[in-house]
Amino acid sequence: MPIAPVRYSSDAETIDPDEGRVIKGLCATFDTILERTARDGGHAVRAVHAKAHGILEGTMTILAGLPPELAQGLFATPGSHRIYLRLSTNAGDILPDAVSLPRGLALKVLDVPGERLPEAEGTSQDFIMVNGPVFQARTAEAFHGSLKLLAKTTDRGETLKVAASKVLRGVNTALQAVGIESPTIAGLGGAPNVDPLGETYYSVTPFRYGDHIAKFSLAPVAPTQTALTGREIDASGRPDAIRETVRAEMRGLEAVWAFRVQLCRDLARQPVEDPTVRWDEEEAPFQTVATVTVPPQDSWDPDRVAAVDEGMRFGVWTGLAAHRPLGNINRARNAPYRHSAAFRQRFNGCPIHEPVGKGA
Repeated sequence: MPIAPVRYSSDAETIDPDEGRVIKGLCATFDTILERTARDGGHAVRAVHAKAHGILEGTMTILAGLPPELAQGLFATPGSHRIYLRLSTNAGDILPDAVSLPRGLALKVLDVPGERLPEAEGTSQDFIMVNGPVFQARTAEAFHGSLKLLAKTTDRGETLKVAASKVLRGVNTALQAVGIESPTIAGLGGAPNVDPLGETYYSVTPFRYGDHIAKFSLAPVAPTQTALTGREIDASGRPDAIRETVRAEMRGLEAVWAFRVQLCRDLARQPVEDPTVRWDEEEAPFQTVATVTVPPQDSWDPDRVAAVDEGMRFGVWTGLAAHRPLGNINRARNAPYRHSAAFRQRFNGCPIHEPVGKGA
């Protein structure tokens, strides 16, 4: 049996006095990406995860009878919440899908009561995830170094990126064959070009979970989805192949994910400040606390795309104080993500808002 979960304490975090400088640098690098893509395309997009492949609407149902350590924050009260879900890839420019990158999933849970995080507008709880269990950089400063390199190629060398992605996919496949996972190679275009509906997604960074500390995950459980797990999409000559594939599948597919929580049970082995460390699932197992259900629908409905993809923002600092983001990567995500949303709003002249109130 796993040992008892660690109790949350502010001592779990170690704040570097230089973090403010790094965060300012991240905002400046985001500006480089945002300004170039807006100038080239005439429309501002997100500085990361710019390209969406599907905008979905559904329901999160929180399970009844959860044990006390799992009945925390949002998940303390059984019931259902309306949700929006955005599928994406992680580049800050709009690339053809032949450049294969890690998948992202952003989940917005509506009408969530409770004490809010500082500056958290509205009444929603956001969860941001990718289809891999670890982050590519140990610290915000290391992440900023990688982002500066990527910014130099944003909206540049599209043909070269497509060719390089093909090579990197081969390298990644060879590494995986001998049991080596490389988030860096995947992030440069070597990720398998998988169907996002069949993927398992992870928060990769830790969060407060009421009295405890946890990471989050969404795992597909519907048989029609698990049949898609690992299935690759041929994007040759189809710049929006992923969006087209998801749209065709969602016309007749009910998608169901298990929302899972991985409670920290040993801060030395499941660290808060190093998101490159995978928390061992035997020592800290994932446990299901809710289901997310999306009925068949048009996953690229123009009205929903306008309302969600253009008119909303997703960020880990939008939500409850009970799910406060933890660790230096999460602390560094707050100001740059708000900075990106403010730029989009200003450039596009399209107000960005958080849903407020029942059914908003």
